[in-house]
Amino acid sequence: MARWYERHGYVVLARNWRCIKGELDLILQTGRTVVFCEVKTRANDAYGGGAAAVGWAKQRRLRSLAATWLAATDVHGVEVRFDVAAVTGTQIEVIEAAF
Repeated sequence: MARWYERHGYVVLARNWRCIKGELDLILQTGRTVVFCEVKTRANDAYGGGAAAVGWAKQRRLRSLAATWLAATDVHGVEVRFDVAAVTGTQIEVIEAAF
C-alpha cells in the first residue's frame, strides 16, 4: 500500500508504527499534510469491504494514536488527515479523509 502512495507523490514517514496504545499502519506526508492511513485487507467483500471495518471506536483509537505519534515526533504546524485503504483481492480503494 505504501507504494501506491509513493506513486502518487507521498513520502512514507513510518510503517507499522507501534506504541503501548496500538499501531498505525502507514504515516505519510504530502506537502503540509500528514496522513494516517488504516489499511484493511479482505480476500473478498462477502462480509463488507475493508472500509466498513473502521467504525467509530476504531476511528477514536486512530485519532488517539495519531496524537501520540505527533507528540512523540514533535511535529507541529501540519494538517492531519485520516485515510482508509481497502484492499479486496487485487483491487485497491483509497478513501481520502475517510473520517
